[in-house]
Amino acid sequence: MDHPNQGGLPLEDYVPAENDLSSIGQVPTQADLAFHNAMMSAAGAPLMDMSAMMPIQQPLNTSSNGTNPGPAPESMSADEIALYDRQIRLWGMQAQEKIRSANILLITMKALANEIAKNLVLAGIGSLTVIDHETVTEADLGAQFFLSAADGHLGMNRAEAALPQIQKLNPRVRVNADASDIRSKGSSYFSGFDIVIATDLDPNALDVINTATRLNGRPFYAAGSHGLFGFIFADLIEHDYVIQRDKGNVATAVGLESKTRMVVDVRTKKEGGRTIEMVTKRELYSTWLLASDGSYLPEEYRKSKRRLRAVSPALPCLRGLWEFQQARGRLPQKTMEDLKEFTKRAQLKHNALGLPAETLTSAFLRGFSQSIGAEVAPVAAILGGQLAQDVINVLGQTQQPIQNMVIFDGNTMEANMYPLHPEGALGTQLLPLAMAGFGNGALGLDPAAAMMAAGMPPMDPAGLVDLSGST
Repeated sequence: MDHPNQGGLPLEDYVPAENDLSSIGQVPTQADLAFHNAMMSAAGAPLMDMSAMMPIQQPLNTSSNGTNPGPAPESMSADEIALYDRQIRLWGMQAQEKIRSANILLITMKALANEIAKNLVLAGIGSLTVIDHETVTEADLGAQFFLSAADGHLGMNRAEAALPQIQKLNPRVRVNADASDIRSKGSSYFSGFDIVIATDLDPNALDVINTATRLNGRPFYAAGSHGLFGFIFADLIEHDYVIQRDKGNVATAVGLESKTRMVVDVRTKKEGGRTIEMVTKRELYSTWLLASDGSYLPEEYRKSKRRLRAVSPALPCLRGLWEFQQARGRLPQKTMEDLKEFTKRAQLKHNALGLPAETLTSAFLRGFSQSIGAEVAPVAAILGGQLAQDVINVLGQTQQPIQNMVIFDGNTMEANMYPLHPEGALGTQLLPLAMAGFGNGALGLDPAAAMMAAGMPPMDPAGLVDLSGST
């Protein structure tokens, strides 16, 4: 059975010492330096000279959803099988073993990350690394259940303070805390993880991290919450999964199912007198840069007034908020000037998406602006649970994953999924565009240099999408 949310239905079921690249742990590649310079540029720090660097030698690994699990783990013990019995019955032993060997990176330890960490650790992943350079403040104590003033967490590093409580949830999972700034990491740092999850970061940071995960062939999730609103974004690059179902009267054909999904293989097997069809599907993804601002709603939305009216105005509001952050380097403050600027940006995004003017009301804008920067525990629980469940699905490769943006609207208590993609190529072919950093100068390579660095044949410049807004 395909994902119940395809088509927008409700989901139910940071700066290091100057030129310090010591954290990379090896001779820095061109990708490392590009990643470093993108972070330095965002902070206004001097950049490193890349002229003497060789082209990237590491190919993009996209086999089996782009992960590289490494050596096979030891077989599960009887105790583990008993502990995870209900999960094994749900998605099978093979999927549980994949989950058990997964090494996941979780960036920024706030309320949303608390929920994600809880669900992944309880599911029995192999290891979880939480990285956050910020210290615990009183503002962190309201919606984060791993932290408390009574335990002396105030003033401690957020990742290190949360670690003991995370570990208590499941002693079988290896939990690591990193108190360094994610901006001090080279792009090769991300190659050590099977999946990277970034929460509550500004859009420029998400863009740079997503580019680094693509360079290393690693699936990437981004998520954030603002009061009653929030989002989940997934870039799995190219992800294969197998759907098993009773064979129907008409055999499933190999080929395209949608702009982002294709059937790549169909096999059958006999099971208890039934013929089971095993359908291997592949989902293609866009980068954060393109999905967050460079893409329109799917054609089936644009052709239906009813579907356009059903699109949550939280989507253009979030896009307007991300654009404000990119322009100002901060969230809007509770000043008339900032609120007017945010409102204007949200209205422009609403119009660009072709949404009806009446769905973005002044009351909604007021409620959204009042929510910016706030953490609400139930919203974090909903988003964190959904994201963690999708990570489990991706690791098990037995269900259709998120494609590719989920918007949560607390006014309606709906979390709708919107496939936001540009026209043209998807999947691995988007790597050059990600490296070129159209729109905000991330990884400042021009398209031709990006093609060379990615080891791809030259493309006609006319075929590249310019997202800079220039004409």
